[in-house]
Amino acid sequence: MTEEIEKKQSLKSQSLWLLVAKIVGFAFSFMLPLLIVRYLPQSEVGQYRESFQVIANAIVLLPLGFSMSAYYFLSRETTRRGAAILNILLFNFIVGGLACLFFWAYPQALAALFRHDDMLQLSPLIGVVIWIWIFSTFLETVAIANQEAKVATVFIILAQMTKTLLMGAAVFSFASVESFLYAAMVQGILQTVILFFYLRSRFPGFLNSFDFAFFLEQARYAMPFGLAGILWMAQTDIHNYFVGYKFTSSEYAIYAYGCFEVPLIAMLSESVTSVLIPRMNELQQRGDRDEMIRLTTRATEKLSFFYFPIYVFLFITANTFIITLFTENYAASASVFIINITILPFSVIITDPILRSYKELGRVFLLTRLSVLMAMVAVLYFSLPYLGLTSIIAIAVGAIILEKCIAEGMIIAKLGLSWRHISLLKNVGKTAVAALVAGVFTYFVYKSAHVYLQDLGQHFAEETFHTTALSTLNFFGGSLVLGISALVFTPIYLASAYLMGLIDEDEKQAVRKIVHRLPFFRRAAVTP
Repeated sequence: MTEEIEKKQSLKSQSLWLLVAKIVGFAFSFMLPLLIVRYLPQSEVGQYRESFQVIANAIVLLPLGFSMSAYYFLSRETTRRGAAILNILLFNFIVGGLACLFFWAYPQALAALFRHDDMLQLSPLIGVVIWIWIFSTFLETVAIANQEAKVATVFIILAQMTKTLLMGAAVFSFASVESFLYAAMVQGILQTVILFFYLRSRFPGFLNSFDFAFFLEQARYAMPFGLAGILWMAQTDIHNYFVGYKFTSSEYAIYAYGCFEVPLIAMLSESVTSVLIPRMNELQQRGDRDEMIRLTTRATEKLSFFYFPIYVFLFITANTFIITLFTENYAASASVFIINITILPFSVIITDPILRSYKELGRVFLLTRLSVLMAMVAVLYFSLPYLGLTSIIAIAVGAIILEKCIAEGMIIAKLGLSWRHISLLKNVGKTAVAALVAGVFTYFVYKSAHVYLQDLGQHFAEETFHTTALSTLNFFGGSLVLGISALVFTPIYLASAYLMGLIDEDEKQAVRKIVHRLPFFRRAAVTP
């Protein structure tokens, strides 16, 4: 019993450490897009987004699930852990090198895909970044898979800090897409050096542990999930390439920032999922389905506690949110953004940790994802001449939601869930009600006061900083609108959640401890 309690606490602690890392990393990186849209012309912003869209997709797709197989094998192996690490490094090095060679030999491929010749010069640089990043980004994965959440926290924060410094220097010094790519190369080299130091300290002798039979075993496990990952990335990102093909770089920039990833949202989900994957593997080995259901339900409750209110708040303030961050040049992104964040309420559905725990679900899930992807691509391909930016994002979001629902159905059948389990989700329903209550009050305040608050914030910036730059005035005016709206929304939501019993006693205690450590409360406590 004590061991089980320790594991639960460890799970919670690891999730918290990873979330803290993501939050701090976000704090370092958040300024980059704000600087880029203010220092680069819109067409170059589009080229920057196109380049890093290719890089981001490549470093996820090309490893074919090998990197993620560390979650499975490091938690189950004792004598072959070093061999599992070496297999991943070899595979990543080879596929990254092949990708680099392709982009050097056929730069016209990207030029044809995005229909502008600037990609001819950028393609070789993109290839080098892909090669280095595929290899170096294994650093975060291996630390988490080795259940060293604190070490992973350091790696994540360090990576975001160096990336922000290097990319920020590129913005101020050169303000060109090429300079961003060179900065990315330096970032990847730094991470690679740290990766080797870490692996040598945790897996001594791993470079001499190659086992071809084990390599094939690892490949058989990884490939179904790797192919599913390819399909997932295609499903979530292929719409960007249709936009890049049909529209100009400037229009692509508008679409890209409409698909802006809401700060901290993906971080929370990734932190929870990363920790759940090895835990679900252990429970599946023991055949403990009840605990798998309990953990999944608990994680769903926690995600909904954040996702639902953020969705409601951003739905109300979307236009102000986009203009504040990215200037009025990207006001058209708001309509794309509203459709894109519709994914948020459905993101509380956690499927990946359980799907990875049952090998037999891999093939079925792969076929499901392939079917959904083919349907989406067919719709986009044949309808592209008639589609606008909002239509394309609506099709992409619809495909993701459809697949989420199908995957959840597979899990329900596998775990033997029935209608009697629906009561487990009562807190999720209460969370939705609390978010809607806060949203109603916030909507009326926002609609009646946002113009006045915008003007007030702009006047403050103009008088304080003696500037007439519209991007600066919009930032301060919009920040005031968002701040006042949040001050209305947050206490109403938290009060509703408290009254509905959504906040646990241990969480209340944690908040009280934090509050009482604040200087004001410490002084009040000692005052006679």
